[in-house]
Amino acid sequence: MLEVIILAAGKGTRMVSSLPKVLHQVAGKPMLQHVLDTCHELGADRLHVVYGYGGDLLREKIQNDDVNWILQAEQNGTGHAVDIAMSHVSDESTIIVLYGDVPLISKESLNALLQACGEQSVALMTAFLQDGGSYGRILRDSNQCFQSIVEHRDATPEQCEINEINTGFLAAPAARLKSWVSKLECENAQGEFYLTDIFAMAVADGVPVETCQPVDNSEILGINDRQNLSEVERIYQQQQAKRYLQAGLTVCDPNRFDIRGSLKHGKDCSIDINVIIEGEVTLGDRVSVGPNTLLRNMTIGDDVEIKANCILEDSSIGELAIIGPFARIRPESEIASLAHIGNFVEIKKSQVGSGSKVNHLSYIGDTEIGADVNIGAGVITCNYDGANKFKTIIGNNAFIGSDSQLVAPVEIGKGATIGAGSTITQNAPDNELTLSRAEQKTRKGWQRPVKNKA
Repeated sequence: MLEVIILAAGKGTRMVSSLPKVLHQVAGKPMLQHVLDTCHELGADRLHVVYGYGGDLLREKIQNDDVNWILQAEQNGTGHAVDIAMSHVSDESTIIVLYGDVPLISKESLNALLQACGEQSVALMTAFLQDGGSYGRILRDSNQCFQSIVEHRDATPEQCEINEINTGFLAAPAARLKSWVSKLECENAQGEFYLTDIFAMAVADGVPVETCQPVDNSEILGINDRQNLSEVERIYQQQQAKRYLQAGLTVCDPNRFDIRGSLKHGKDCSIDINVIIEGEVTLGDRVSVGPNTLLRNMTIGDDVEIKANCILEDSSIGELAIIGPFARIRPESEIASLAHIGNFVEIKKSQVGSGSKVNHLSYIGDTEIGADVNIGAGVITCNYDGANKFKTIIGNNAFIGSDSQLVAPVEIGKGATIGAGSTITQNAPDNELTLSRAEQKTRKGWQRPVKNKA
């Protein structure tokens, strides 16, 4: 059985935030959720999260029914955190210790850690860095066998020159780990129980300490402040861009690409700069997405062109449609094939039929538009009376003249024409011209007012 202990008790003072550190987001998802998702990919049987600050909020934001939440009321170090978790694990399990503020660790690197751990050995993930910084250093004997870990605060200047560092990730048989953490002492510069001290105990007990390295050193980056958070965010996004490029997606600039969910795409699709993908987005073949666009929970058909500066949410776009620039598609909208939604047009909870066009400065809400309808500039469907929403229905081949208001509930017949500047409050019949205008008048001899020169 594989059990994972995730240490997530730190408040994260350097984040300067009331939010628990592990709830700060990387790619639109709490960093702790990234770690939990990786554990699921790894096939962990049980997940234990050791928390301290903000427990109620953690449970609210991290809605994983299979997480065992363990309170560390006083933060006395990583060794103490693991010690209180050990009463919750089976002695027959293999334990992996992870960290809620190290979100980039991969399933592949953790598999290597598990392979290094055996029934009679423990495994430690180390990394080689040009500058070990504040990481603990790995001490080895003359035969390069592992001896112990010295924390940076307790290291001598010579030991600080060692470039093999401790990442903190470990795997061990539960019974042995339980025995070692129960014997930890806090005689160090911080007065804390260091989890790293168990490795010297393992050596003393004749238990081999096997080491492995991460697939990429970026996986071990912990987040302590907002600068770290921004750096990890960009690393994550560049990794995603690389993956999509290798899968055949054109990403114009990987440094200006943000995915905060999942993206499925067909062949020959292109993503311009500053596009944000949120939730679950699916692109058909030959879809182009213009710059500065947000796609959230969208299904987009083949050969769709989305021009610059659009916001599309929780809706679907049919094949060969053209959207934008500066268009907004709000949730529960369906844009059919060959439709055009133009600049400064907002569509909300509406269906736009095949070949229909809403090209300029219009609001379409709670509306069913048939096929081959033309909506002129400045048209508004008045769907809200201040208390309730009402529906507008526009039949096939209708023509709605510019600057018209359709006051719902109202139905515009097939082939109907609405004269420009009309306010329509009653149903308009099929194949007829309907309009509402005051009589045009000209006042002869009228003089425009002029300013008083005095």
